[in-house]
Amino acid sequence: MSPQASDLITLGHRIRHFRTERGLTLDQLGDRVNLAGSQLSLIENGRREPKLSALQDLAAALSVDLAELLSREAPNNRAAMEIQLDRAQKNPLYGALGLPQVKITKGTPLAAIESLLGLHRELARRASEAIATPEEARRANTELRERMREQGNYLPDIEELVEERVKMSGHTFGALTHREVSVMAEQLGFSLVYVNDLPSSTRSVTDLVNGRIYLPPASIPGGHGLRSMALQAMGHRLLGHERPDSYAQFLWQRLEINYFAAACLMPRDAAVSFLSNAKAERELSVEDFRDAFGVTHEAAALRLTNLATSHLDMPLHFLRVNGDGALQKGYENDGLPFPVDVTGSIEGQFVCKQWSSRSAFTHTNRTTEFYQYTDTPTGTFWSATQTGKTDAGEFSISVGVPFAQSKWFRGRETTQRAVSRCPDESCCRRPNSEAASRWAGRAWPSARLHANVLSPLPSGTFPGVDDMEVYEFLEAHAAE
Repeated sequence: MSPQASDLITLGHRIRHFRTERGLTLDQLGDRVNLAGSQLSLIENGRREPKLSALQDLAAALSVDLAELLSREAPNNRAAMEIQLDRAQKNPLYGALGLPQVKITKGTPLAAIESLLGLHRELARRASEAIATPEEARRANTELRERMREQGNYLPDIEELVEERVKMSGHTFGALTHREVSVMAEQLGFSLVYVNDLPSSTRSVTDLVNGRIYLPPASIPGGHGLRSMALQAMGHRLLGHERPDSYAQFLWQRLEINYFAAACLMPRDAAVSFLSNAKAERELSVEDFRDAFGVTHEAAALRLTNLATSHLDMPLHFLRVNGDGALQKGYENDGLPFPVDVTGSIEGQFVCKQWSSRSAFTHTNRTTEFYQYTDTPTGTFWSATQTGKTDAGEFSISVGVPFAQSKWFRGRETTQRAVSRCPDESCCRRPNSEAASRWAGRAWPSARLHANVLSPLPSGTFPGVDDMEVYEFLEAHAAE
């Protein structure tokens, strides 16, 4: 029953509260429990942990239950603020400034305590902002990718939650409809509102006061984009997310809501049944999976990574590659040798030119998947690649498996085959000696500067979000 060290401050405040409430001085209470007033003062200031026998004596002397004395709640609002301030002043962040701690007494004005607390909170906010650098983001993202790899990219708790919520919406089979998504929102006490003036830094905004989820108007009628955004907003609520206190936590929350939305659009039981039947017929295909549930090719490919290892007994890999060959996102648990930098990060690294995720860009027929076997230093892999194009440029989506697993997929008969020696630079990164000799010192390319090289991460409450813009938006719409 002995309190933890982190609770000693609260315990001290509770003892002081009950002591002063009963009009006792330190010495008077000390006499009743056989403690010197100076010793009792150390306990009240959270500097000494009392023995259990002393706690029992104090509870009896103060006429309170021991459980009430040991409660972790501050006895009143002022005490709560004093506790917060005391902890803030003991934080290494404040200690690094080399400033003295402010001793709070009974006569310290409440306004002064509030002001000091506000300064400490701003100090913590600015420190958090400072560490949200591109390097911090890459490190956090690498750790998150490794964590999901260990779990087979599968989150069983979210899968169970989704099955329950989707069934409650009345959904039975096929693609989740906009109406069923609206029902899911209504069951959580929200209505979906489509507006043209969403803040530019947001995909959606949830008004927790008036029970509204603001979304952009549909750009493609019937598309899965709005369903996904609405489901992501609901995911925050259902998963109990609170304001992230680190970039790693922000990334984890983002992963969870994306997973939640994908699992709703492609529910586990229905998706596994569809994929298992296709595997039994040796006709697994991301194209068919995509069309069966009315989602994008990328969404279907990513959802396959969630289910393949846990439910189809199959390792695999996924890549989204930009037109210039840079890896935008990737996942593998089948041994495909992803390119990495010194930190272990894969984002922005250039994949081998021999991989299908790049050779597909030269394929004449872009309307169907491009199939290829690739021999690598870690084995032979089969992959299916679909290319696409946005305003930002071309991209490709690839899903692949080790050679032994290719027998389950449509496109396994392809005769397209390539050899990759990467990370050996002689494979596709180092120019041949004749070309290097001919052009060394005779060419001057003008490099394109990528904006993200110089841009710091935005400094809103949530990384990438402009707080003021969001709050002004909510103010404008709350009165409607």
